[in-house]
Amino acid sequence: MLKPYLIEGRIEAGCDEAGRGCLAGPVTAAAVILPPDFSNELINDSKQLTERRRDQLREVIEREALAWAVEFVSPHEIDKINILNASITAMQRAVARLKVVPEHLLIDGNRFRPYPGIPHTTIIKGDATMLSIAAASILAKTHRDEYMCNLAKQFPAYGWDRNKGYPTKEHRAAIAAYGPTEHHRRSFQLLEQPSLFPEI
Repeated sequence: MLKPYLIEGRIEAGCDEAGRGCLAGPVTAAAVILPPDFSNELINDSKQLTERRRDQLREVIEREALAWAVEFVSPHEIDKINILNASITAMQRAVARLKVVPEHLLIDGNRFRPYPGIPHTTIIKGDATMLSIAAASILAKTHRDEYMCNLAKQFPAYGWDRNKGYPTKEHRAAIAAYGPTEHHRRSFQLLEQPSLFPEI
């Protein structure tokens, strides 16, 4: 059973991201404030849930949360500021869009930049321990997957509807065959043997 709060009675926003390890597409972050009496035994770290279950829970979270927001940081921006900074930036942008101002931020992982005026706590494996962070992980994952599936319609050769931009054999083979797109992260090693494709 995930913890509903770190400190009872405080307005806490859980924050998490999805897509850090991808070769293509944005990194996506969500911030979620749940009601004090909210409970749902099905909510868990998004990686532990099936796609169908994540989609079902996304509807519940978006309907019942006091506030939620999702933000994307583009591949171009990732290449400029690096993936860690991009992940933190995405989370901070999501917090800025919340319609309720939280009193505290719960951040999945161990790295974050202080957000102006709102203290935070970083929690390693927070998406498997805190309800609000798990909810944020579900929104980040489902919104990013939806984005990549739509992008796959424009670039069907890369299989993004199946691999979502992660470095699968299928995805790397498509990069080797067709080259990178505008949606690929040029600062990442797109091929296991980059010398095979020196233009990257």
